Amino acid sequence: MARLFAVCFVILSFAMAAAAARPATSSTADAPATSGDCSSDVQDLMANCQDYVMFPADPKIDPSQACCAAVQRANMPCVCNKVIPEVEQLICMDKVVYVVAFCKKPFQPGSNCGSYRVPASLA
Repeated sequence: MARLFAVCFVILSFAMAAAAARPATSSTADAPATSGDCSSDVQDLMANCQDYVMFPADPKIDPSQACCAAVQRANMPCVCNKVIPEVEQLICMDKVVYVVAFCKKPFQPGSNCGSYRVPASLA
C-alpha cells in the first residue's frame, strides 16, 4: 500500500506541474513539449513537494525552495499527462494549484491536469 501511494504521489506531483504550464485550449511559445519521458521530473517533484500537496485539503503550506525549484524544472504538460484517477485520490489538486502558483509557474485557468480542471478563479 505504501509503495502504491508513493508511486501515485510522484505521478500526481508531476501532473500538477504539467497542468500549471499547459493551457487548456492553446499553447504558448515557452511551454515545454508534452512528448517524452518525464519520470525523472515526477521523482524530483515527489521527493521535494510531497509534503505540500497531500490531503487533507487544509491547511495549505508554502512550499520549500527545493519544491519550487523542482516545479520550475519539471516538464509540466508531460507530468499532468501521467496523472491518473488513483493519484488524484491521494493528492489534493487544490494544493497542487496553490503550490505551482506559489512557485511562480501557475496553472492556466481552465487547463487540465489529469481529470482535474483548474478553476477559472484562483483567488
